[in-house]
Amino acid sequence: MLEIVYCQAIKALIDKIVETQLQNIERGAQIIANSLLQGGVLHVFGCGHSAMVGKEVTHRAGGLVPVNLIPDPTDGLAERVEGYGKVLLDAYARKYGLYPGEVIIVVSTSGRNPVPIEIAMEAKARGLFTIGIVSLEYAQQSHSRHHSGKRLFEVVDLVLDNCVPPGDAIVEVKELGQKAGASSTIAGALLVNMLMLRVIEEIYRRGGTPPILKSQNLEGADEYNQRLLEAYRGRLNL
Repeated sequence: MLEIVYCQAIKALIDKIVETQLQNIERGAQIIANSLLQGGVLHVFGCGHSAMVGKEVTHRAGGLVPVNLIPDPTDGLAERVEGYGKVLLDAYARKYGLYPGEVIIVVSTSGRNPVPIEIAMEAKARGLFTIGIVSLEYAQQSHSRHHSGKRLFEVVDLVLDNCVPPGDAIVEVKELGQKAGASSTIAGALLVNMLMLRVIEEIYRRGGTPPILKSQNLEGADEYNQRLLEAYRGRLNL
């Protein structure tokens, strides 16, 4: 049964991430904690389905307050259009701010399309530390669609490998001669939650109080959350 095979493959994928990515998660968490303790905001970007990984850690119960998703009004339709990434980031920066020393996470499983590559390049040029969530196996087998010839993992400061196979699908459907069952959303969500939990732990270890949102369905949560949000007025895409 394909659903059982899928669950087994996802379990193996999770084990691989835990076995291979802890060191880079630690490095990323240290840098993010530094930025947040100095009043910075963590920015996240992804095109199309990759945006769901950013959505996973922005403005939700159990997550950190100063995390902002950079919106793509085209929902990924323009991810191959060179120049659009710079326009998008410029517009975002004018509205919410992008400052040296802050961190941006750019999500792209294939790591080959111009928009996420440009977002990373432009953010780095502004002095931000760049983290890419990408499948190294997938990206290394792909040719860049950006004129520079570079792929996302080649332009960011730190790579978190989501370990998904080329093509994203993870279950072989023998009758059709192809694979089905996407894996990058689960893998990406796992990575960013592991990263955020390590950031929370590090902020607390250094004597800070991690600003963690409570579920709005808990009594008193609205007032509690509003107090946390006030510290970042004008910087969050709410």
